[in-house]
Parts: sequence; C-alpha cells; structure tokens
Amino acid sequence: MGLLDRLDNPYDVGDNIFLGTVEDVLNWGRSKSDWYMTFGLACCAIEFMAVNAAHFDFMRFGCIPRPSPRQTDFIIISGTVTLKMAERIKRLYEQMAEPKYVISMGSCSNSGGPYWENGYHVLKGVDRIIPVDVYIPGCPPRPEAFMDGMVQLQSKINHQAIFRKRKEMRPEDIAAIDQRQIELKKLRAEYEAYRIEHLDLTGVDNVAK
Repeated sequence: MGLLDRLDNPYDVGDNIFLGTVEDVLNWGRSKSDWYMTFGLACCAIEFMAVNAAHFDFMRFGCIPRPSPRQTDFIIISGTVTLKMAERIKRLYEQMAEPKYVISMGSCSNSGGPYWENGYHVLKGVDRIIPVDVYIPGCPPRPEAFMDGMVQLQSKINHQAIFRKRKEMRPEDIAAIDQRQIELKKLRAEYEAYRIEHLDLTGVDNVAK
C-alpha cells in the first residue's frame, strides 16, 4: 500500500522514493535549464533589460543567454518585426536545433501593434513566419508578465512528448524533416568536395592565391 500511495504523489521524496519515467526526468531537466537568444527590435527589448536586472533576476529560472541560434533552446522576439527583418528571424529560427521554442514579447511581435492596420512595412505578427509557443501581451509588457510567460513555456516543455513525438507527427511533417536531412547531407558533401579541391591543409584558399 505504501507504493500505491506514492502513485498519487510521486514527487514526495520523504522516504527517498521517486516514481517517474525517463521522459519525465529529461523534460524536468530541459524545462529548468533553457538557453535563449534575444532578437530585440524596439521598446520591448528595452523592457527585457529590466527582466535581466537584479530586481527580477531572470537567470534564476535557469535561463542562460547565448549568442548563437545553434546553442539556444528558445528565441525571444521582442519589438516591431518589419518585413525586412522577418527573413532574418526565419533564418535564425531554422538554424536552431530541435526541440526549439519561440516567445513573442509585446503587441508588435504578437499582432503588429499600433501598426497593424496602416503599417505597410510591419509584419502583422511573427507567427506568420515561425510558430510561436508563448504570447506575452503588452505595449510593452511588464517584467512580471514576461516571467509568467516563462513559467508557461517551462510547463509546456515539462509535459512534452520526446520519444513519442515522431509517432504523433503528421506524415507531411515527417517527410519534410527527412527531406531536410537529405539536403543537409548533400550540402555537407558539396562542401567537403570544395574543401578538398580548393583548400590546402592549412585552410588557405588556393583560388585566392
């Protein structure tokens, strides 16, 4: 009966018993240690500075800023997304490794903000080019609102399917991933052929010589 009682509260470690799955442990670790990249575009990016300051201390969530999209778990889009910047955001998102997440911070990033009707140069929501996991409303949102959004993202990561993910995906999504892997292998082969043909062992371009 003692073991059955633990099933109702598996996180009670009073008797050093912890019940769960490997997926639960992995999700717990991923949700408590997220590396992020900021893409600040306007006044919301200034407000995000307050989130990182000592009073709110965003790093206590286990979030560490990284300079490269290849090292990040999620990206924060804060501010007015113009059509010229939309292409850059999409490229950065594609460079992130799976699983990856997006936080849209502020009205401009969510839906175009005050420019939604007459701003011909403004994208009417970053979710038109990349999928968004958490929307944080406000113009700009308060740091407390952003912290609540981070809690929502951690909750989503904590309940995400890892090993069952491919089984739950649509066939067209699986086909797109497989095609992407084929393209990456082709690009690597082309680069290797170029490196062998044009570069010497020191990495100096022989064509330039």
